Amino acid sequence: MTEQTLIVLKPDSVRKNLIGEILKRFEQNGFTIKKLKMLTMTKEEAHEFYSVHKEKPFFNELVSFITSAPIVGAVIEGSDAVNSVRKIIGATKPSEAAPCTIRKDFGTSITENAIHASDSHESFIKESKVIFG
Repeated sequence: MTEQTLIVLKPDSVRKNLIGEILKRFEQNGFTIKKLKMLTMTKEEAHEFYSVHKEKPFFNELVSFITSAPIVGAVIEGSDAVNSVRKIIGATKPSEAAPCTIRKDFGTSITENAIHASDSHESFIKESKVIFG
């Protein structure tokens, strides 16, 4: 089933000039980039984006990091996008991510893990509104 999902290249990926390399991985796996935008998130946008984590002890660290520099948001489309994309990016902790995944190759910590991807269709709808309005 073809569906869309959101990926967000975090500030560490943008700083390391990895935008093209990361997007290329999705294209090579049959995904189409439908929307693309570079922005710097405000604290208000970050609070909305990460609202699911607002009661967790790492919430403020997430907000601080995602607002620290530009990010790149992309809506990508392909077969079973939500699940397939999450396999391509790997586990949240780079040290636990499978070989050849984005987080294993480019992440350095649980916060600076290179990329975010929506974990459900509902999250895609909510999160893409923050990025694309």
